[in-house]
Formats: sequence, structure tokens, C-alpha cells
Amino acid sequence: MNRFALAEALSRSPEPGGFSFQLAQLGAAELKFYVPKNSDLQTPHSRDELYIIARGTGTLTIAGRPFAFVPGDVLFVEAQVEHRFTNFSDDFATWVIFMGEPK
Repeated sequence: MNRFALAEALSRSPEPGGFSFQLAQLGAAELKFYVPKNSDLQTPHSRDELYIIARGTGTLTIAGRPFAFVPGDVLFVEAQVEHRFTNFSDDFATWVIFMGEPK
């Protein structure tokens, strides 16, 4: 697949108890859609990540440094770096691209 529509991603739901789902494996990259509810419980990942904010607002704290975000923003997080979404709106959703080999 070469096109990933926001409306299609928003129409899907993560598995019960989950907050994300995979949309595609693209060579060494993986495309996911992340829709946390109430809080973000993620831990550092083994691969670099790009977050492309689809909807909502909030803050992504990366290694203790807060970054406010709005739809359309792109945020980069290096592998193994502590990060967490906070103060996000109820409608928050983001594309996530995991890149490269695990570190």
C-alpha cells in the first residue's frame, strides 16, 4: 500500500487494552497509529521514532524537555530516550514511524 489516509486510521480501533496499531511495514520502517487515552504509559523504544501529530494538542516531553504540539507537527525521538505525551486533548492521535534497526 502506498497511501495511508487519516480518515481510515481514525476509523480503526486498537485491540482491547492497547493504544496503537500497525498500519504497514515499510522496509526498515514501521508505520503505526497511536491513540492513548487519559495517560501515556510508553517506555523508551529500541528504534528512532517520528511522531506526526494527526489531531489534538498537548505536550511531548523528551529527556525532560517539554515540546508543545498541534496537528501537523513532526517530533523526533531518538532510540532509548525517555519520552511521554502529557496534557493531551481527548481527541489526540498521532502517526508513529519507527525507523532503522533496533539500538
